[in-house]
Amino acid sequence: MLKFLSISNYALIDSAQIDFEKGFSVITGETGAGKSIMLGALSLIMGQRSDSSSMNDKSRKCIVEGHFYIADYNLKSLFYQEDLDYDDETVIRRELLPSGKSRAFVNDTPVTLNSLKVLTGSLIDIHSQHQNLLLGDDSFQLSVVDTVAASFDLLKQYRNKYDKLSNLEKEKSKVIDLNEKMAADKDYIEFQLSQLSGAKLKEGEEQELEQELKQLTHAEEVKSAFATSHHLLNNSEFPIVDGFYKVKTEIEGVVEYIKNGSDLLNRLESLDIELHDVAREIEELGDNIEFDAERIRVVQDRLDLIYSLQQKHKVSTAAELIKIEDEYRNRIEKLESFDDELNKLSQAIKSQRLETEKTAGELTIMRKAVFKDIENRITSMLYELGMPNARFSVFYKKTELTWNGADEIQFLFNANKSGELSDIPKVVSGGEMSRLMLCIKSLLSSAKGLPTIIFDEIDTGVSGEIADKMGRIMQGMGEDIQVISITHLPQIAGKGDFHYKVYKTDINDKTVSEIELLSNDDRVVEIASMLSGSELSNAALSNAKALMKR
Repeated sequence: MLKFLSISNYALIDSAQIDFEKGFSVITGETGAGKSIMLGALSLIMGQRSDSSSMNDKSRKCIVEGHFYIADYNLKSLFYQEDLDYDDETVIRRELLPSGKSRAFVNDTPVTLNSLKVLTGSLIDIHSQHQNLLLGDDSFQLSVVDTVAASFDLLKQYRNKYDKLSNLEKEKSKVIDLNEKMAADKDYIEFQLSQLSGAKLKEGEEQELEQELKQLTHAEEVKSAFATSHHLLNNSEFPIVDGFYKVKTEIEGVVEYIKNGSDLLNRLESLDIELHDVAREIEELGDNIEFDAERIRVVQDRLDLIYSLQQKHKVSTAAELIKIEDEYRNRIEKLESFDDELNKLSQAIKSQRLETEKTAGELTIMRKAVFKDIENRITSMLYELGMPNARFSVFYKKTELTWNGADEIQFLFNANKSGELSDIPKVVSGGEMSRLMLCIKSLLSSAKGLPTIIFDEIDTGVSGEIADKMGRIMQGMGEDIQVISITHLPQIAGKGDFHYKVYKTDINDKTVSEIELLSNDDRVVEIASMLSGSELSNAALSNAKALMKR
């Protein structure tokens, strides 16, 4: 429950601290006094979007802080889920900075607005007048049934299965679309693949061919260079090989007299061996090099083929062409394996649909089980609220699988004995809408176990005895949960266990809103003012006392 609310620098509220108690509390005040401002501040710690224009003094930050006692509401798992520190008395704070940014904290731990909404959604429910429109919304009606049926855990399981089914069906559609596109391109892909595979490409092949072509086209120059080199090494007037051999022989004769002579001799021997190998290789290469016009033509044709394929596919190496060839081959293989892949997906979808339908059926059973209870309890409360002929029914129709299950649920209503049951918005007046919504909120609060519910003028459109009965229902709800009602009706204000008044006052040439908890005597005066206006009569005072006693 909400124990304490502190508001600083929000709209007309410069600074306010309010202690709240269990039971049924009422908040009254003249129109424009600031009752809605307090709700606006409270909505900030519930994760609503902030607006810097709501800051009265733009030079300092706005702070709204709420203290909630939550020991009795089994919320530890929710805190764990949101990675928050749990405390029986949890402090939620929202700060709006002059820069326009905002920050939120739970027990001094920074949190996102989404986490804030998740947490406060289990702590407090603010019912404003526009929420009456929800009565005609199918999703809201379904959520009422799920709340009473306590079926949200099963609904979560169902949605997980439904999402999996939807993803499988999307995947199947993608595979079919891709196959159709690939099938349309099949001839083109096969032609490209046949060209690439027919070329029998090898990685790095073009570099080897380019080198061979250079050698072939310069065969005479190469052969002449090898012949000259061979002559200098072996057959000249002073052959290099023989000369180097003589050098080695000379050193061998004096090696024992030279420091580190053996190292020098080893190096000479190595060079001698290497020189003989080079001479022999030059001779062999020279003998093997011939001008071969046919081979030149073959190499040039091969390179032309590779170059044309590179240009066609906008790549620069044979390795890239091989990669494209592999991709084309994979696409053809995928096309040929389409039937197998489609069959696997179809089987998976069939299995997942059966599992999803099974859970949807269990969800339907849970929902249907509470229809009569909802109808009876709401009809009974409407009777208490002066609608003895009211009829309320839960209409059900089975549907295809949707994210909410396979059920279409609709609330039907008629306030009279005669006439057909119809959609609520078609047959409900403003006062009837308020009474009907109060009944549903009462039903939800008892089923959901919310710590706190706040009614913002839910009594709109009613008066007299009906207002008195609405006050009794809220008073009864206050026995189980904390109920706070903002009201203009003295009949409801008189039912409160605690009574707060919001009013405007001038401080230092500035108008601000204040809120205070009224004493018993002050309550009599406030309720009498609501009955008779600014001039209090003895009759109004007596009537106020009577309302409070009732």
